[in-house]
Amino acid sequence: MNDLSAQDVTVHAPLARGTLSSGARESMKWIALLSMTGDHVAKVVFGGYVPVVSEFGRIAFPLFALVMACNLAQPGADLGKSIRRLSAWGLVAQPLHMLAFGHWLPLNILLTFGLAAVAVHALVNNRQLLLLVAGGLLPFFVDYQWAGVAFVMLGWIAFRHRAYWLLAFGFGGLCWVNGNGWALLAIPLVLALARVPWKVPRSRWAFYVYYVGHLAVLAAYAQWLR
Repeated sequence: MNDLSAQDVTVHAPLARGTLSSGARESMKWIALLSMTGDHVAKVVFGGYVPVVSEFGRIAFPLFALVMACNLAQPGADLGKSIRRLSAWGLVAQPLHMLAFGHWLPLNILLTFGLAAVAVHALVNNRQLLLLVAGGLLPFFVDYQWAGVAFVMLGWIAFRHRAYWLLAFGFGGLCWVNGNGWALLAIPLVLALARVPWKVPRSRWAFYVYYVGHLAVLAAYAQWLR
């Protein structure tokens, strides 16, 4: 997923001190993919809940969101490209998301991240009306709603200005939406990955293809059951 990998941004300067390395971000992305897949399988195949797997699934969103926020905070980040790609793939994924889970709303997580990127773009360019729409009105329609969009925005500010304490509010919002504190497990994982100079191969389209593909498989299974 380009917006969730180092290849989604064009970096014209070294990474800011204290930011996550490219390898750490890629590792977080693939761990989040595993977590998300388990959670989705639990919902579609096993009726909604599988012990441990479902709890582990709560770390997927904060990991993805932190990767995205860190990427967008890098010098030279192309917000427009991220918005276009997330929106395009999110629209492709949405019918499959509906067939897999049985409802159109909330919209899938790619559209949550696309909306968050629009909100960051509005913040960067002082587009107050756009910020109101992207951050105040449209989150009603996407997964994780206001808490999800706010988490990415707070993460962007945190990485951009090294104000990491703001993430406490982001995690608080996620815990409130989830109704539990399992998302907090992402914190020690990120801290551990940030300390190791990981070198993980990056792929430009792998996440997008996997996301749509796993939804297609789950949609086919759900339709077969019905």
